[in-house]
Amino acid sequence: MLRPVREVFEGRDAPDLLVGLGAPDDAAVWRLDDSRALVVTTDFFTPVVDDPYDYGAIAAANSLSDVYAMGGKPFLALNVAALPPDLPPEVGAEILRGGAEKAREAGVVIAGGHTVQDKEPKYGLVALGFVDPRRAFTKGGVNAGDALVLTKPLGFGVMTTALKQESARPEDVAEAVGWMKRLNDRAAELGLEFELRGATDVTGFSLLGHGLEMARASGVGLRIDYGAVPFLSRAQAYARAFTFPGGAHDNRKYFGDDVRFAGDFEEWERMLLFDPQTSGGLLLAVPAEKLAALLSRAKEREQPVWVIGEAVKGEGIEVRRG
Repeated sequence: MLRPVREVFEGRDAPDLLVGLGAPDDAAVWRLDDSRALVVTTDFFTPVVDDPYDYGAIAAANSLSDVYAMGGKPFLALNVAALPPDLPPEVGAEILRGGAEKAREAGVVIAGGHTVQDKEPKYGLVALGFVDPRRAFTKGGVNAGDALVLTKPLGFGVMTTALKQESARPEDVAEAVGWMKRLNDRAAELGLEFELRGATDVTGFSLLGHGLEMARASGVGLRIDYGAVPFLSRAQAYARAFTFPGGAHDNRKYFGDDVRFAGDFEEWERMLLFDPQTSGGLLLAVPAEKLAALLSRAKEREQPVWVIGEAVKGEGIEVRRG
């Protein structure tokens, strides 16, 4: 998709574009001076839940997540919305209100935006933030020996698909919504406090897809302990019923050749790691000598964290039963 853009801009002198059209990352970063850079990103999607307010809040949290994944602090955003002409005005208003209140929680001002008509609702943000370029996270900042720390459980894709199929329990939906609405601000602050360099957020390409992007950018392999990976309470139950979204199959097809499962795994277990996430957590690479202190600090700050594996010499991802 970006090839035509790269062909136009490749070779152009843009020394202040620190992160952009090269190796894939979570947002573009433009240097303003030695201590400040601008982080710019955008994201939007169709509804993943029925409640319009929750949908707006989840979409906003998801859009802001890419700023946090670079170690940045968002400050300004614009709405991007496509709404059906026959959508009741109060529904559209609730979507925008959900996004606005989530942005305000993050300390972000939504200063307008753009809306068009479409057959299906779509909503998200253009988000801007600041980061110290000397402290920014990138997907290429992982070293062999780093621990892999995840800050939200998995299973949002299989859960929201069960909701669409009308097979989800209300309490299970509420659990997923609570996690998806959660900002990644504290997780990013934790990474900055410990001067981490490698991070990404786990969203549409799944844990394995985004993990592979980190591995390739950093020139390392990843080893994941399946038993240490956190899931929503009943994600595995829905996975056994194979309520996976189409994106999970796409991820398996695209990334599967670079993933090795060591041991016996059911197909639904494999697919759970390819499950696309909406507003997922951060995946942090933590040097071994910092891990104990980071875990202790996370507990103090009430920031959930799970150690799910490590970076190793090599390439690709190996998933072990643990």
